[in-house]
Amino acid sequence: MSSTEPPGVLAATAVAPQVSAVRVAEGERLRSVALPGLTLTVRSRPAAATGLPPALYVHGLGGSSQNWSALMPLLEDVVDGEALDLPGFGDSPPPDDGNYSLTGHARAVIRYLDSTGRGPVHLLGNSMGGAVTTRVAAVRPDLVRTLTLVSPALPELRVQRQAVPTALLAVPGIATLFGKLTRDWTAEQRTRGVLALCYGDPTQVTPEGFRNAVEEMERRMALPYFWDAMTRSSRGIVDAYTLGGQHGLWRQAERVLAPTLLIYGGRDLLVSFRMARRASAAYRDSRLLTLPDAGHVAMMEYPETVAKAFRELLEDSGRS
Repeated sequence: MSSTEPPGVLAATAVAPQVSAVRVAEGERLRSVALPGLTLTVRSRPAAATGLPPALYVHGLGGSSQNWSALMPLLEDVVDGEALDLPGFGDSPPPDDGNYSLTGHARAVIRYLDSTGRGPVHLLGNSMGGAVTTRVAAVRPDLVRTLTLVSPALPELRVQRQAVPTALLAVPGIATLFGKLTRDWTAEQRTRGVLALCYGDPTQVTPEGFRNAVEEMERRMALPYFWDAMTRSSRGIVDAYTLGGQHGLWRQAERVLAPTLLIYGGRDLLVSFRMARRASAAYRDSRLLTLPDAGHVAMMEYPETVAKAFRELLEDSGRS
């Protein structure tokens, strides 16, 4: 039976087949952190000096800590950075309780920070990771020095047309249908589709970068819980969008006390560029960087520009 089948075909608790090792770039280290009910894989680089303030990077839906590999070395002289694989993504196994809600992911981040004592940290999040880190900053301000959000997945009244398929994964049965319809897609085809969706200009990806992305796609698709993590996390995002009151994401954005850097791409097909103005008004101590040619993953497309903006945030927050 194919290991790329969606939920319902292979149980999330099935024994994983042999898969290739996760990629580790030069200078990076991976370690596994066991916590009650979950195990998290953490990617890090040696800081350029001792005593640097800690930073934690949180990826988006379908991503992993590798999404930060282009940015991390550009900041290793100003922060002691670590990137997390959220439960069920990257090299982290599923959580024991199967909780892939935004709150579940936020709790994983909080539990990691509490267990390691690294907080308060400079917290960075992309897409779903932006929603997760917003929730962390709102409910545990003691853990966050600054907040940097790249295309944060916050509720929109008019959802981007290209984001609809991701939202549909939350509908029961859709993932199974999609898995059947795409059963014969190659890893190269799937990767090209993802890059076209996430990059403002997919031709920016080098041949080596594309090969690495295909290799990672093959590895993920061999995991029996791949579709389960995607489906349940998509459902978690949709559920979070429907929450009102103090648990609503926009209300939580208003509660964030940390200085916040917002980064939006003009060619983002998943998070609307028009949300930048609303986000700037919601986060009380915010600054905005707009990149007209960037897509959904500016930290991968324009890491030098994002690094420069982050450095300015650090400098200004240090003076305040």
